Amino acid sequence: MNKLNLGDNKSIHYELIDGNSHYPYLIFLHEGLGCNAMWKDFPEQLCHKTECPGLLYDRLGYGQSSPVDSARTVHYLHDCALNELPKVIESLIPKKSYILVGHSDGGSISLIFGAEKPSLLRGIITEAAHVFVDSETIEGIQAADESFSRGKLNGLRKYHGEKTNRVFKAWSETWLSDWFRHWNIEYLLPSIECPVLVIQGSDDHYGTEDQVNSIVTKVSGNAESYFVKKCGHSPHLEQPETVIEIMSEFIERNK
Repeated sequence: MNKLNLGDNKSIHYELIDGNSHYPYLIFLHEGLGCNAMWKDFPEQLCHKTECPGLLYDRLGYGQSSPVDSARTVHYLHDCALNELPKVIESLIPKKSYILVGHSDGGSISLIFGAEKPSLLRGIITEAAHVFVDSETIEGIQAADESFSRGKLNGLRKYHGEKTNRVFKAWSETWLSDWFRHWNIEYLLPSIECPVLVIQGSDDHYGTEDQVNSIVTKVSGNAESYFVKKCGHSPHLEQPETVIEIMSEFIERNK
């Protein structure tokens, strides 16, 4: 098992995918309840299609990485984007160019990181990313919270083990808290100058078209959007062939 020591007795689990060393790495950033394994074989398929090498990792607190005991703050996504992600990149793929592929929370992390204008960032692909909290998000998370309480999401234990309750409650309680309702990262979107591809399922129960439109209209770089029909919150799992084609075309233009 590949482990990267981040200090303070904390380590993250990561995986590398072989590819053409002349092409940028594809860095996969998982959703708020996700981890490496929950991407299934999508990263390998996309890397094979584009010939790009890949990197994916379980953020601290998730999957096979170290648990996190501290309470979340309104800045938890900023912490992932501005502290953890740069350490991973510098330690595992120093001086290599890369494209971020972020799902849900991972998409928001990608945008926050991109606003820092890193010189080796070639592009950002988001899937179901949020830039503010909307009513659709709240309703979707409330429904998920009720399902979790009834034991209907026990499949998460396969991926997070004894960390499962903390992973879920950290996510749901944060997004449903009054203090998080005003979370908003639209202010940083104009600082993003690299190309951006924004993907969302047409039937996503955690977000609206307003999230997509905000990203596309506010970033400074070239931006394009794609709504995947008959698809919910995880287009790469629900419509993999379509999503691989869309993403690979974007990657080919920005290698």
